[in-house]
Amino acid sequence: MKNIIKIAVVSALVVVSSFTANAQKMAHINLDSLISVMPETKVATQAVQDYAKQLETQVTAMQTELQSKYEDFQAKQGDMPALVKASKEKELNDLNQRIQDFQQQAQQDYQKKSAELSKPVYEKAKKAIDQVAKDNGFKYVLDTSTGLVIYNEPADDIFNLVVKKLGITVPASGSTTAPKK
Repeated sequence: MKNIIKIAVVSALVVVSSFTANAQKMAHINLDSLISVMPETKVATQAVQDYAKQLETQVTAMQTELQSKYEDFQAKQGDMPALVKASKEKELNDLNQRIQDFQQQAQQDYQKKSAELSKPVYEKAKKAIDQVAKDNGFKYVLDTSTGLVIYNEPADDIFNLVVKKLGITVPASGSTTAPKK
């Protein structure tokens, strides 16, 4: 009987120690917070805003042209022959359609430009996170900005380590951790 108890205790210890030996070291980071403090983000954001202003300027110019032609048409339509009037109406409708098409294409181009400019920032952050995780023996790093983490230990937040790795100085008033849930 004593042998069975000893075997059971030893077996339990072996099982527990094997689980402990296989425990994976995990960490977390709020990727959105990291991206927001990276200098490259400010540069990319400004470039996207400049691009948006260019597109908006073009749309405004096209709308001004349409408004001017419409006002001219309104003022002169009483004296126009039916064929000229129909031609001018078609021209106004075509211009309006071109504006709508341009606005739609501009929105798509804006989104593409935004993704294009933010991709290197995310890649740099990912590379720094990977390196910090390897240097510190973390097997998993979870992104708390996605809301997929239910519980985490604040001591395992590697935000400050990654910021240091990137050589970024975070303002004292800036938040360096994920908001508490």
